[in-house]
Amino acid sequence: MKILRNIGFVMLFFVALACNNKKEANQEEHNHQTEEGIYYTCSMDPQVKEDKPGKCPICHMELTPMKKASGNSNEITLSEQQVQLGNITTQSVSETENSVAENYTAVLSYNQEILKTISSRAMGRLEKLYFKTEGDIVHKNQPLYQLYSEDLAIAKQDYYTAFKQLDMPGDFGKNAKTLLQAAKQKLVFYGLSATQIDAIKKTADVSPYTTFYSQISGVISQIKVTEGSYLMEGMGIVELANLSSLWLETQVPVQYAKSLKLGQTARVRFVDYPTKVLDAKVSFINPEINPDSRLLAVRMEVTNSDGQLKPGMQALVQITQSKVKGLFVLTDAVIREEKGAYIWLEKAKGVYENRMIETGLERNGKIEIKTPIDANEKIVITGAYGINSEFRFRKGSNPMEGHKM
Repeated sequence: MKILRNIGFVMLFFVALACNNKKEANQEEHNHQTEEGIYYTCSMDPQVKEDKPGKCPICHMELTPMKKASGNSNEITLSEQQVQLGNITTQSVSETENSVAENYTAVLSYNQEILKTISSRAMGRLEKLYFKTEGDIVHKNQPLYQLYSEDLAIAKQDYYTAFKQLDMPGDFGKNAKTLLQAAKQKLVFYGLSATQIDAIKKTADVSPYTTFYSQISGVISQIKVTEGSYLMEGMGIVELANLSSLWLETQVPVQYAKSLKLGQTARVRFVDYPTKVLDAKVSFINPEINPDSRLLAVRMEVTNSDGQLKPGMQALVQITQSKVKGLFVLTDAVIREEKGAYIWLEKAKGVYENRMIETGLERNGKIEIKTPIDANEKIVITGAYGINSEFRFRKGSNPMEGHKM
């Protein structure tokens, strides 16, 4: 009986010992789990990472406990020292209304819409060009060129013959009137003036040479042929430009072009005439972006009633947009890379998250954020690049890799 009692005491001892060991193991496991989410680093040397407290092996400062990254791959947690040393500051951003003025360099050119090409109306040989230099001024009714044409000579002869038959009696006279009208229409089609047609009636010696006169005034912008060339019907001879209206062409960065509109007014100043200031309207926005320069061509029309302005002159164009609403932050708050742009937001004290955004206008050291931002969210406005560097170091990747493009 005594032996059984002793055996019972021994069994109870081992059971109690086992329970105590299990309790100590559970406690150790709990402590291990508590510290598992913590590591120790140095604010001066963030590459130092230890699993227990101590001093930095490089600068011998006390290591700072840090929480390991959470499940959100776009977040990073910084210590209070890192926030202070990185000069990380945040602020809430609200929508503001401003007038935005952007300046661009532009160049004057011919207005292609009122550029006139003088073409040959008949086949023949170009005997003479009265203007042989580009830039020459041509006035209305001045001779432009002389053409040797057998077709024109035949048409002139038909007209002269019909005219002489008008006084013939009977049906000959009636038919002559019809033939005269048809011959006259043919000469008009060939480009002869009323004065030239009337002159044919006065001489029986019909010449194969015909001089053509300018029907408009302008400046010769291009000479397409040379004397002695054989011309086909419709072949261009010279181009005449009207300088009363000119095109002003410039190139605008894509991010600024988003808000440009047709009919928008621009203030224009000229390098050669500092006191000359004009208003011009945007008349054309190229739908295609230059793939090499990433610039967009924009065109305005400028009135040149006094003729002072010349193609090739440079100008400074200021395009103002009134009452532009948007979220504007310091340019340093936005990190721009090849894949896009993003900002850092403070989610909690010491916890920051990157977010991909779309940018807009940029002016006076500020840039527009077109992506909606909640009024309660705080944007990192200084120290964003420091956070970015730390994120890259810890994650070993670009913050943009966490976003879907």
